[in-house]
Amino acid sequence: MSARDKLIVGLDVPTVGEAETIVRTLGDDILFYKIGYQLAFAGGLEFARDLAVDGKKIFLDMKLLDIDNTVASGVENIVKMGMSMLTLHAYPKAMRAAVSAAKGSGLCLLGVTVLTSMDEQDVIDAGYEYDPHTLVLRRAEQALAAGMGGIVCSAEESAAVRKIIGHDMALVTPGIRPAGSDRGDQKRVMTPADAIKAGSSHLVVARPIVKAADPKLAARQILDEMTAALGG
Repeated sequence: MSARDKLIVGLDVPTVGEAETIVRTLGDDILFYKIGYQLAFAGGLEFARDLAVDGKKIFLDMKLLDIDNTVASGVENIVKMGMSMLTLHAYPKAMRAAVSAAKGSGLCLLGVTVLTSMDEQDVIDAGYEYDPHTLVLRRAEQALAAGMGGIVCSAEESAAVRKIIGHDMALVTPGIRPAGSDRGDQKRVMTPADAIKAGSSHLVVARPIVKAADPKLAARQILDEMTAALGG
C-alpha cells in the first residue's frame, strides 16, 4: 500500500459542514477518513455513508463495548453502511461477537487496546493490574485469538505488537505528531516516519491536519514523510 492508503485523517470537528470543508480542501490527496463520537452525534453517520458512496474509505471509531447480542447487532448494521474499519474495545467476548457478526464482509474490526491519552498512572487509576505496555500486548494476543482484523495501539507499542499479531493484521496508530507539533492531550506519541518504521500499517492524524493553517499542505508533508519511510 502507498502512503495515501495508510494515512487516515480524523474528522474531529463539531459539525458536518466543517467536515465537508476539510474533505473538499484535501481533495484527492486523502482517501481515508476517521469519524468518531464528536461528528457521529452531529449527523456524521449519514455523512460517513455519503463519503463511502463517493469512494472514500471510512474508519468508524465507535469503540463498541456491550453485551454480545448488542455488539453483534450493531456490527451487522455498520456492515450495511459500507464502512471500511470499526473499533471496539478489545474485550474477548465483545470481539468474538463482532467477528461472528462481520463474517463474510469487508469490514475490518479493530481492537482498541489502551488509549494513547493514557499513561501508567491512568491505567492504574482505571483499576488494571498491568502497565500500559503489558496490557496492550495481552489485548493484542486476545484480538488475534478472536480473529479480529487489526489492533489500535500507540506507535510506541507497534514493534512489540507486530511480533505478536504477525503481518496479516492491520496495526492502526493514533497519537501521531509530526516533529515539533503540539502533543495536545496525547501522552504516547510518535512521528509519522517512526511509526511506519515501527510496524504501523495505518496512521491516524487529526489536529495536525484539520487544525493546520493550511490543511492540504500539512497532509502532503505527512504523506511525503510516510512515503520516504516506506522507501518510496
